[in-house]
Amino acid sequence: MRFLERLKKDLTGYQAVRFVLVNNFEVEKRWAVGEPKLPGAGIAFADATVNRMEEMGVLLADEGDVVVLKAPLDVAFADYLASLGALAGRVLCAECAEPDRTITEDALASPGLLSSLGGLSDGQTYLMPMGTSAPEEMLAAASGLPLAGPGAEICKAVNGKIFSRRLVEELGLTAVPGRICETVGELREVLNAHLATGGRAVVKESLGVSGRGMTVLDSQRSADRLLRLIERRGPEAPARMVVESWIEGAQDLNYQFVVSRTGEVRFETVKAAVLRGNVHQGHRFPVDLPPAMLAELHGAAQLLGRELHAAGYAGVVGVDAMIGADGRLYPCLEINARFNMSTYQSRIAERFVPAGAHAVAATFALRPSRMHTFDEVAHALGDALFDGTGRPGVLINNFATLNAGARPERSGTGGHHGRLYGICVADTAEGALSLRERAERRLAAMVAGAGVR
Repeated sequence: MRFLERLKKDLTGYQAVRFVLVNNFEVEKRWAVGEPKLPGAGIAFADATVNRMEEMGVLLADEGDVVVLKAPLDVAFADYLASLGALAGRVLCAECAEPDRTITEDALASPGLLSSLGGLSDGQTYLMPMGTSAPEEMLAAASGLPLAGPGAEICKAVNGKIFSRRLVEELGLTAVPGRICETVGELREVLNAHLATGGRAVVKESLGVSGRGMTVLDSQRSADRLLRLIERRGPEAPARMVVESWIEGAQDLNYQFVVSRTGEVRFETVKAAVLRGNVHQGHRFPVDLPPAMLAELHGAAQLLGRELHAAGYAGVVGVDAMIGADGRLYPCLEINARFNMSTYQSRIAERFVPAGAHAVAATFALRPSRMHTFDEVAHALGDALFDGTGRPGVLINNFATLNAGARPERSGTGGHHGRLYGICVADTAEGALSLRERAERRLAAMVAGAGVR
């Protein structure tokens, strides 16, 4: 049984149902509305670019499923995916799309799309968002399609870092030294105590978005600067943050499991972060962990999944974990009870990363001065483009993000932020990393206007 079939059975009891995938990336922004924030935190990379990440759902959908997009797939990109046998679902597009709106907001503003979604209602079709917030509940009501997972209130509650921290402590899992701060006054007390012991401290908003709702402090002076800004709110003002020691030289892991409606917990996969100069470059898999450490992750997943089910949650769960430089495993830094990047790579991994192969899920950050076609991307990658023949290659799994930030009025002003997402598949772990570097050089040459390979 494939990943999405397993998920359907876990959430609905039947594997033959239809999912309508609504890939509302950065749903955390909705959950974080009204929550205390760090000064200057929450600055987006580029809303228009992030919102086009919804295209990743195309490679997750199985036959019969539907993916809701902001715009049709680029024709050449669609032809490329079709040539690999990677397209299975059907695409429906919002007729009233705006770059800075999420796909859910676009759908709610598109009467034609809502009518099409309503026409899918047959008792066996479910709305499957990346994560559920108030707009997704509104979309379910407007379309008449039931949500496959729990509602917004439960999803928000179990995605907070305070929830994760409390769960780790209650379950007796190895925790990074730290404390929960409910008020501004507690934040000063905890920060001062942490910094007095030496080393750096990290302050995290409970519902921060994708690593941006956090700050790392390396001195009392930097802490005082932060506290002066926050303390303007008053000592009894809510903080709802977590302060933890910064673990130097750690290896970041992410593992995924699924909690069924009936409480079963199934471990799916574990991946390791690829860093370059402390900048996240993607994840590699499979990961060769010592058996005892892998067993500890499996055990943590069972414990966390049981508690999530007790809290009313069912669905995909991604957990950030870490191995310290001393070899100590911290099995839960935070819980992301929603789809994550591993979710969107599941079908690709099943079909194109066979046993014995290695892969790196990569993000290529580019600065194009104009829009580029997929044919240009394919030409630039050359023999590094995945073609399904068995040789190493980069499978592009999101093209729309390359041009999403382009605006005619910005032409000639230094370019726009663009991204390409790809899965680098090779025979060895070293080969996958080397392929990633080669692809990055070729793509950088493309946007620079150089034709060399």
